[in-house]
Amino acid sequence: MKLQETAELPAASVSWAPPRTQTFQSGLISYVAKTATIVGLEIRKLRHDSTELITRAIQPALWLLVFGEVFTQVRAIPTGDLRYIDFMAPGVLAQSVLFIAIFYGISIIWERDLGIVHKFLVSPTPRTALVSGKALSAGVRGLSQAVIIYVLALLLSVRLNWDPLALLGVFVAVILGSAFFSTFSLIIACIVKTRERFMGIGQVLTMPLFFASNAIYPISIMPGWLRVVAHVNPLTYEVDALRALMLAGGTSTFGLPVDFAVLVSVTVLFVFVGAALYPNVVR
Repeated sequence: MKLQETAELPAASVSWAPPRTQTFQSGLISYVAKTATIVGLEIRKLRHDSTELITRAIQPALWLLVFGEVFTQVRAIPTGDLRYIDFMAPGVLAQSVLFIAIFYGISIIWERDLGIVHKFLVSPTPRTALVSGKALSAGVRGLSQAVIIYVLALLLSVRLNWDPLALLGVFVAVILGSAFFSTFSLIIACIVKTRERFMGIGQVLTMPLFFASNAIYPISIMPGWLRVVAHVNPLTYEVDALRALMLAGGTSTFGLPVDFAVLVSVTVLFVFVGAALYPNVVR
């Protein structure tokens, strides 16, 4: 009798998805939710201290208003059909993202001293979700800088590309650049473990990364050894993508598929490396 009743169950009551598929879907949803929780925590911190965004905007403003305007008049750097201030604007945006993200790892050291990291580590949240959440929250800070750079660029009559797809591309490039450099910063923090050493290393790295890229001059005028360094510098590919998408008539030296492939691959790689090293910050 029971077998007969089971056989007569309506088809709608039978799940079409295999158990493994359901497990994968629920696991993915849980992973995304935990990552979003970390992002939300970081955004709430930013809302409580929004002055950081204003102070961080001073340096890129000086680069555009002083360095950019002067070299636009001098015409000393060959930039093809672009005015130098137009050529420089995407580079300054990438620089601003770099300078914010590269010091993001110090928050891990602060959280360790406050005991927050210990709570994260004993929670069921995957390490990759913790690192991904930190990386995406750095992207939010990077987007705030993008708004500031766009406003400055408008005031300086930079010829911007307002196509919705181009703006979406800028959004993605800024998120990926912020995610990569913040994860790189987290890895450094997990290795050095002290604020003093971290700040020293961060200050040493920022300017070489910036100057060994195409942010303020084209790769074609670099000496041979510096071209090699620029080609392995992820900031170069972020700037290249931003220059193609942000400017009216902008072009990509390497091609946008290459730019985004490099940014995605190095970001994913560093997320896994950061997840493996994350517990080391408390040891």
